[in-house]
Amino acid sequence: MQTEVKSTCCYCGVGCGVLVATEGGRIVGVRGDPQHPANFGRLCTKGASLHLTADTTCRLLHPEQRTERHGLRQRLSWDAALDQAAGRFASIIREHGPDSVAFYISGQLMTEDYYVFNKLAKGLIGTNNVDTNSRLCMSSAVAGYKQTLGADAPPCSYEDIDQASLIFISGANPALAHPIVFRRIEDARAANPNLRIIVADPRRSETAEIADLHLPLKPGTDVALFNGMLQVMIAENLIDADYIAVHTRGFAELQAIVGEYTPERVAAICGLRAADIVTAARWFAGSKAALSLYCQGLNQSAHGTQNNAGIIHLHLATGQIGKPGAGPFSLTGQPNAMGGREVGGLANQLSAHRDLGNPEHRAEVAKLWGIPDVPSEPGKSAVDLFKSLKTGEIKAVWIACTNPAQSLPNQAAVRAALEAADYVVLQEAYGNTDTAAYADLLLPATTWGEKYGTVTNSERRISRVQSAVAAPGEARHDWQIVVDFARRLGHKLGNSATDKLFPYADAEAIFNEHRASTLGRDLDIGGLSYALLEQAGPQQWPYPQGAATGRTRLYEDGVFASADGKAAFLPIEHQPTADANTVDLPISLLSGRMRDQWHGMSRTGTVPRLFNQEDEPLLGMHPCDMRHRTLVSGDLARLSNARGDSVLRVVERAGMQKGQAWLPMHWGSQFLNSPGANAVACDAVDPSSMQPELKHAAVQIARLELPYPLAVIRRCDNQAEALELMQEARPLLDRYPYANVSLYGRQAPLVVFRAALEQPLDAAALAELDQLFGMAGDAGAIVYSDRSRNIAKKAISRDGRLLAVRLAGEVLAQTWLKQAMAEDKLDPAMIRFALAPCSAPPVTIAPRNIVCKCADVSDLQIKAGIAAGDDLPALQQNLKCGTFCGSCVPDIKRMLAECKTHETVPV
Repeated sequence: MQTEVKSTCCYCGVGCGVLVATEGGRIVGVRGDPQHPANFGRLCTKGASLHLTADTTCRLLHPEQRTERHGLRQRLSWDAALDQAAGRFASIIREHGPDSVAFYISGQLMTEDYYVFNKLAKGLIGTNNVDTNSRLCMSSAVAGYKQTLGADAPPCSYEDIDQASLIFISGANPALAHPIVFRRIEDARAANPNLRIIVADPRRSETAEIADLHLPLKPGTDVALFNGMLQVMIAENLIDADYIAVHTRGFAELQAIVGEYTPERVAAICGLRAADIVTAARWFAGSKAALSLYCQGLNQSAHGTQNNAGIIHLHLATGQIGKPGAGPFSLTGQPNAMGGREVGGLANQLSAHRDLGNPEHRAEVAKLWGIPDVPSEPGKSAVDLFKSLKTGEIKAVWIACTNPAQSLPNQAAVRAALEAADYVVLQEAYGNTDTAAYADLLLPATTWGEKYGTVTNSERRISRVQSAVAAPGEARHDWQIVVDFARRLGHKLGNSATDKLFPYADAEAIFNEHRASTLGRDLDIGGLSYALLEQAGPQQWPYPQGAATGRTRLYEDGVFASADGKAAFLPIEHQPTADANTVDLPISLLSGRMRDQWHGMSRTGTVPRLFNQEDEPLLGMHPCDMRHRTLVSGDLARLSNARGDSVLRVVERAGMQKGQAWLPMHWGSQFLNSPGANAVACDAVDPSSMQPELKHAAVQIARLELPYPLAVIRRCDNQAEALELMQEARPLLDRYPYANVSLYGRQAPLVVFRAALEQPLDAAALAELDQLFGMAGDAGAIVYSDRSRNIAKKAISRDGRLLAVRLAGEVLAQTWLKQAMAEDKLDPAMIRFALAPCSAPPVTIAPRNIVCKCADVSDLQIKAGIAAGDDLPALQQNLKCGTFCGSCVPDIKRMLAECKTHETVPV
């Protein structure tokens, strides 16, 4: 009998509630929780396929150690593993001091996990070297809120989307990165046709497609745009002078600065039309309720804090804050980056939004924890932490639930740092991440569906997460691992108070201590408990004792979280990007998210259907830049700068500006023969937030001649078999200048291997490839060879079905072959077409792309509906496409628009 357990999605910061179906101790399904106020039952394609990630093939199931880096792993008992770790850390601390060790953790941990990591470092060891991958995505939002509003507290709620009369989206693409938020924006537009939407983005993104005004500003010119809009508001007397006078400070100084940011000057800086800047300012200031949504495009910058301040200034200057439908709303990147911020999970913070530099705050935490003091010097933030590993200032690092050997910028430097470290511990659910290759000790942790505790989403809403199934193998909860290690380390360091520091028997005890630390603070949750969250559902903070509900929005009384109760305007100026374009590096590389993948794909990369949109990273370019380099879509090019390089397939992308390129950030060395986008990413950091400029890098793109292509497609019986084969194929990637491996399919999972090289493979190399992919021997084999053109193809059928195909020298058929093999639609009589010396598929197979992953609706079905006269509502009713998560709606609208364009073109 199936049962359902309440949990949350483990992907983005929207914080969707899910109901996890279990049967016989296994996760067998997932659906959106209709009672959860973040999503009301909706899920995106990633969330809707979460149950498919429960496969344990790639899981780390037992503690393991390496005798040498990149060598074989040896299984250990938990006692032996934690004793080893405690011994190594204690030895290093005694010899080199507390700051010789560090912890690098993750926004995907539970709040309780975060809390004990923070206490382990700052309370037991005496170092502030505990930082998080949230540094890479949200620290500029933290600094921006604190410097302007006084506290790291997003003042808005999702329901403000419903009540806004203008939505200003800047540096964000919620259509793909936060699909459920985007559905809410679409609903708001449907309910209020007068709702105006402005999107500021260098490229015409999927979100920009719904904009009434798209501002394609040059990368890194956000402050100039915001200052320019404020200049117009001041010049045309569109500001709220009374609000500014009563509730803010610093406006006069900023006003003197923005006076120089005329629409004409800003237009020149940003590459925009002056009239559009004026229109944006008038719409914003003149709206009844203006809501801003922003994310990594503002944060991941060497002046990200100023970017955040600039957009907050617009709200303060017009009084568009603290009222329904209005306010500056940063969209959190990870599911619990907010929870980590609440417990001081950054190297410069303490629990409950306390400042490390404040002696009173340090004393409060020391008293709470029962220790003499908390160290005063800020710890190393993410980028500097790994630089310190390279120099030897930090000797040992403990990494939990994150993958820095894929996610940090300037990957060559990061991997050299991990190589140089004396000791690396990796606490992970997955044993095949890029970082796993550098770990001396690997500790298996629980993951989605197994964990329990609390998480906080973008709108300050705390949800209770329940375990649906038991942990596989010997995996333990993250907080359990930390507490066990802390007790052992404390004893080795001779700290007699260790057991009192870490008395926890369960996660609820940790939550209760965290709750106590918030009393009287801006995020007071004294009125919350596990029981209340289970009975009443997710709640927003603050939720003090005696409250009946959490607070929907902040600053409604105009009193801010600063010492004088006033918000601050900051004197900000436009600054160029850290990476400057030159003659040798003329292209601005932008990176971002795809709809169906998440971060480094340790989880989504195990689900074949999530590769059906794109199963390799494609470097999107403007057609003029492609022509200048004699490139056409499908060609290979080298992307490079002084930090690194990657060989990728290029494609002409709609919406790109000349001089810019776009690359998804998800692919790393598990799928490529390079670290992907972060091989070239800039590691310059914002001086206030210490967040790196991941969103922009100056690069060169050059055509690469690799005339001998190679592709192997292998159908597998199940997902586990496909994952195992993909792992076995991974070592092949390093042999070729261009190579990648991925999954594909829906009913039948496929492994797809691609490569290209300068010379044809010899017979021995082809035989080795065939052996790996189960194509050795002649039984059931069909072979086509053309030595004059160096073409060698082979197909293997089993029971009249195409099992595998190897295309060497000519690979044009791979696209339709993938589809046919995945859907098992290649009739036995048509298998010969797999090796035919042409690219055309059999007439019975029309190439198609799945547009709606949730309803399994293809572009062919949608085009047929459009041809029959269906509009968007009719397509949704008849095909059900776009009625689940809605992330495919922009694609469907684009197809409708293209069809209408074709119809209106005169013959």
